[in-house]
Amino acid sequence: MLAKVDLSFKNVREFERTKHVHRLHPYLGKFIPQLVEAFLKRYFIQSDVILDPFSGSGTTLVEANILGMDSVGIELSKFNCVITKVKTQDYDLEILEKEIIGILKKTQDFSEGIKNNKSLPEIITNKTKYFVDSEYLNTWFAKNSLKELLFYLNQIQDYTYQDVLKIILTRSARSARLVPHFELTRAEKPVYKSYYCHKHNRVCVPIGNAIKFINRYSLDTIKRIKEFSRIRTSKNTFILHGDSKTINIKKTLVEQLNENFDKEITGIFTSPPYVGLIDYHDQHRYAYELLGMPLNGHMEIGTKSNGSGRIAQKKYQADIIKALINLRKQIADNAKVFFVVNDKNNLYEEIAEKSGFAVAERFERPVLMKASRERTPYSESILHMIKK
Repeated sequence: MLAKVDLSFKNVREFERTKHVHRLHPYLGKFIPQLVEAFLKRYFIQSDVILDPFSGSGTTLVEANILGMDSVGIELSKFNCVITKVKTQDYDLEILEKEIIGILKKTQDFSEGIKNNKSLPEIITNKTKYFVDSEYLNTWFAKNSLKELLFYLNQIQDYTYQDVLKIILTRSARSARLVPHFELTRAEKPVYKSYYCHKHNRVCVPIGNAIKFINRYSLDTIKRIKEFSRIRTSKNTFILHGDSKTINIKKTLVEQLNENFDKEITGIFTSPPYVGLIDYHDQHRYAYELLGMPLNGHMEIGTKSNGSGRIAQKKYQADIIKALINLRKQIADNAKVFFVVNDKNNLYEEIAEKSGFAVAERFERPVLMKASRERTPYSESILHMIKK
């Protein structure tokens, strides 16, 4: 029973929190899979269809698939949709590994050419653009790192599993930025000189090449996808690019995925944005710049750039209410709705009331461990809501 589960999960080790595809790409603000698993097992059965209207990097969808449940994710960030697709899709593993190793070998040869001072025409194809008109990329990456990343990017179109290669590329780019090793999560400015590194307890120098990360994450991606493939089920996993405040789920399924999915949505498990905590698009700015994806940060709910004051809280409430009212019309009358929230400002009783929901149960969860350097414990609530 859930009552016997330690919701802090303090005894769950780091490698268990980041098992298989859950660590396929870093993502600030995701909840741990054991929390999702505990609630899905307690409150739902395999015939249920689970919706995550703020699906982020896809934790709920991955766990629903493992438990044999159909799921639908809605996500405003196009890049997050790619992360989730790569985590959850089915692969021909032989082709996947061949492609990842193939593009890696090409990039290694290119990198060796740079290191040995060969002229660029000797080591690149005509289609490769190794310079970009992006102030961000030219500011946050060393010259050779950016050349390696752009070389890799320009090879992707030759392969079947292009989205997987994009995730390897962007994960590598994240680590290759000119930032202190201990500030990968919330880097505020690039570094160009040596610095004292709190992570390694010594003086470190800025990253000059990306190839070591491309190599590391290529092999890690193969390993993680293979691990997940052994427990992945054949249940449907749909990820929709859209705004939960306005989206028509079934219409969007047809428009984006050509899917007529007529099953009723019987549950929601999600963690909506918190007020003034994270700019979700900005944390992956490197990915948007490299892949040429649109930045929709101005549409985020509770974005950090709007602050966390009273005006921001009221705007946040209005947006969550709008999303819940829209979703309420598209889920079953007996649907179970779970929101994982940091409700320190006591916003959710009013949100539930104005959205046509009642809070049936409230669980408190101490958050004792975090992936970033910000280790201060806090608590969050899991609200079980039902239609009134």
